[in-house]
Amino acid sequence: MTSFIHEDFLLSGSFAKTLYHDHAKSLPIIDYHCHLPAEEIAENKPFSNLTQVWLNGDHYKWRAMRSTGEKELAITGNVSDYDKFKVWARTVPACVGNPLYHWTHMELKRYFDIDLLLSDETSDEIWNRCNEMLSQQNFAPQQLITRFNVEMIGTTDDPLDGLVYHQKLKKQDDFKTEVLPSFRPDPLLDVSQPAFHQYVDELQAATEITISQFDDFLSAVKKRIDFFHENGCRVSDHGFEFLPFEACTKAEAAAVFEKAKEGIPLTGLEIQKFKTYTLLFLGEHYHSLDWVMQLHIGALRNTNARKFNSLGPNTGFDSINDFQLAKPLNAFLNELDKHNQLPKTIIYSLNPIHNYIVASAAGNFQDENIKGKVQMGSGWWFNDTKDGILAQMTDLSNVGLLSNFIGMLTDSRSFLSFPRHEYFRRILCNMIGEWVEKGELPRDQQLLGKLVEDISYFNARQYFNVKQTSPTGF
Repeated sequence: MTSFIHEDFLLSGSFAKTLYHDHAKSLPIIDYHCHLPAEEIAENKPFSNLTQVWLNGDHYKWRAMRSTGEKELAITGNVSDYDKFKVWARTVPACVGNPLYHWTHMELKRYFDIDLLLSDETSDEIWNRCNEMLSQQNFAPQQLITRFNVEMIGTTDDPLDGLVYHQKLKKQDDFKTEVLPSFRPDPLLDVSQPAFHQYVDELQAATEITISQFDDFLSAVKKRIDFFHENGCRVSDHGFEFLPFEACTKAEAAAVFEKAKEGIPLTGLEIQKFKTYTLLFLGEHYHSLDWVMQLHIGALRNTNARKFNSLGPNTGFDSINDFQLAKPLNAFLNELDKHNQLPKTIIYSLNPIHNYIVASAAGNFQDENIKGKVQMGSGWWFNDTKDGILAQMTDLSNVGLLSNFIGMLTDSRSFLSFPRHEYFRRILCNMIGEWVEKGELPRDQQLLGKLVEDISYFNARQYFNVKQTSPTGF
């Protein structure tokens, strides 16, 4: 049968095909933000079956299965991995028009060389063929990573993580991909949450600093950042429903910290002041270490209380938030920039109406010594669709410089997600190819080929100071 995922998939014109095959296809991958567990990479154990590597933890797929009326028990419950896979196979034909349909068949093709369309009718054959291959060592996590020529992976790590598995990976000389931790300090800012008190106690134990006042808290936080830095971390990541910014003195932040310690309820203003001061403190320290700061803004999380109570967080019940961004974003960046302490920063908004706001704010805070210092991040979560990717790049082109863009990331928990970089590169090449066919750009392969190469790989490599390792695929 003719493969649905053929060599010119998503490429509609001759120039787009040239850009992809000659300039994008063979470049290494820098996956600077994902949620792959460092433990699984370090231990490098083969997966028992396709469900374990493909469905576990993937709330994109879970949402789709729920939308077709499948029972929760068969999606996240205590049924066999085979039964869960059968539910997914029944769901895939209903995903036409959703990127899941593309990703599913790209992953079957790229990892398992399977051209069959996944459905209830083909599920057993695909299950058996994939499982047979997954039992082999060359389908273990490190080998899957190496196959896709991945030079760097940025995991997402709690500030209290001991980074034991990152340390183990550094000692594995036969595995060339850099797996670097990313500092995700959201619990350190959530001063209004009941868990904040326990987290401060755990921070105290991890740092061996007695935290009796706000200065102690900041010293302990700084010590954890320095520990991450010593273990290769060069990136932080923050998640916000909306970006906080309320001018705050250190004395005001300390007073809020004391109230929180004593269990006194905080006002909304106090919470925002504490978050603002602490985030600015973090940004200044990131700058001193030449880190990149990522701001993921706009996820309205755990909106279904009944499902949250039964399944917990990160199970597929989050949404796009609606909020004001322009003033707090510019004020936050400006506050750090006043004293030249703004680190390299990537800004993602889950709400696509903010594209122009983010792109215009980024343009206000560039640096003569750093190419694309403040970045409009790639289409994220609900926006890493074909249309979302195109919208992000088009809006960035209109307001800023597409040529500075550091490209795609997987933001994934699955070892089968690296074809999303191919998906992005094909969309990029087709977009530029269409501009050429319309006469909006010159048919200049040298100019536009370099543009594609930079966005696909070289800009990110320079931005994150990645060592070129170029693992060899098989």
